[in-house]
Amino acid sequence: MAKDYYKVLGVDRNASKEEIKKAYKRLAKKHHPDLNKESSSEEKFKEINEAASVLGDDDKRKQYDMYGAEGLKFGRAGPGGFDFSGFDFSDFGFDRFDFDSIFDTFFGGGGRVRSPFRRARTGAGRDLGYDLSLTLEEVAKGAKKKIKVTKNYVCEKCDGKGGTGITACPDCRGTGVYRETRRTVFGLFQTSTTCRACNGTGEAIKEVCKACDGTGRSRKTKTLEVDVPAGIMQGAKLRVGGEGEAGYRGAGPGDLYLLIHINSHELFERHNDDLVLEQNISFSQAALGDKIKVPTLDGEASLKIPTGTQPDTILRMKGKGIKHLHGFGRGDQLVKINIKIPKKLSRKQEKLLKEFDKSLK
Repeated sequence: MAKDYYKVLGVDRNASKEEIKKAYKRLAKKHHPDLNKESSSEEKFKEINEAASVLGDDDKRKQYDMYGAEGLKFGRAGPGGFDFSGFDFSDFGFDRFDFDSIFDTFFGGGGRVRSPFRRARTGAGRDLGYDLSLTLEEVAKGAKKKIKVTKNYVCEKCDGKGGTGITACPDCRGTGVYRETRRTVFGLFQTSTTCRACNGTGEAIKEVCKACDGTGRSRKTKTLEVDVPAGIMQGAKLRVGGEGEAGYRGAGPGDLYLLIHINSHELFERHNDDLVLEQNISFSQAALGDKIKVPTLDGEASLKIPTGTQPDTILRMKGKGIKHLHGFGRGDQLVKINIKIPKKLSRKQEKLLKEFDKSLK
């Protein structure tokens, strides 16, 4: 006869997800093999997880309510794709077992199940940050920058090994993890911690390297050359893989992150990949039109002023901006026209302007 998952968890068919979660947490604690030493506890614990894996997932629960257990597709992993075979409950001390996070991880999203405890590689090097200032010219075309970085590098004397005569750590037997079993009023509990004798490496060194005191790394200042791509934006983070702190006794290094700061320019303002320049011209140039020289990041270039150009007109110079970070080509240079009005006029100039104004009327 098919199992009734609602009865397994002791909830009614209208129970909310939060009620299902509370029931799972209560029953899982009661029947967890580390607490309950009855022979049936492990099987009961798996049954509880099986029920929660269906009722804790909205889609699977709906399918179960409509068609029953037969409506669920059973594969090698059982309902919901979770495989309880080979689940080593003794690896987890009860004092570290978080049933709330287990429920969310195993049954909340219906995705692939992962172990709730994923050990990071012991001794891996830290990531580093570096503030990198760039000129607008460097941003426009890309640049190679030399920077000085003070950090932990791999020890050259021992090649990062920390010494010679390396054997398995006797305290943790080369696992890097120290396990301790203790008896309490609730039963036997097993806890796992990083081995202090080897710092989690699983290795013991007979002759410690004097240059690095057995850490496999030494602190130095070196010059690095980094490539900055054209078109990078203000505040961007540029990752340089493997250039962070060296890891402990040969563990992997961290990464170096360059935080980009772009210096302001005396002439140009950046708008995405376009450059904006303000250019003054005279009243007569605006009225009659002209061809003038304007600055660009590539040097001076010619710009045609059309006849009758009005104040604040934007003239576009194609391809004179910044290279696109993703893709080919460059932005444009936008020239905003300011018409310069003279503050003082000679009598002759005043007379000519008055005659010009009369002719317009």
